[in-house]
Amino acid sequence: MKSVQLCSAAETDFTEALRYYANRNPEVALQFDAELDGALRRIAADPEQFPAVDDCHRYVQLRRFPFLIIFRLFRDEITVIAVAHTSRSPDFWRGR
Repeated sequence: MKSVQLCSAAETDFTEALRYYANRNPEVALQFDAELDGALRRIAADPEQFPAVDDCHRYVQLRRFPFLIIFRLFRDEITVIAVAHTSRSPDFWRGR
């Protein structure tokens, strides 16, 4: 399994989303956190199974929440570039 790291911008995306859910329902926030963790484990196990966004990026769509996990695959590491709400501008993360 490869190592999965969140860039600082993706960490901010995640923190903001988690705070949003926690302010509304702490149980839902825990479910969001668990689903993201599961997605990161699936990425680490087999990153190439996920669809490509372009030549450098792939994505995973969370099952219960309207978020995409955008990541880059490097030789020995995977970097999550964005935890993107599906209602946001689709290219907001480009340039990260």
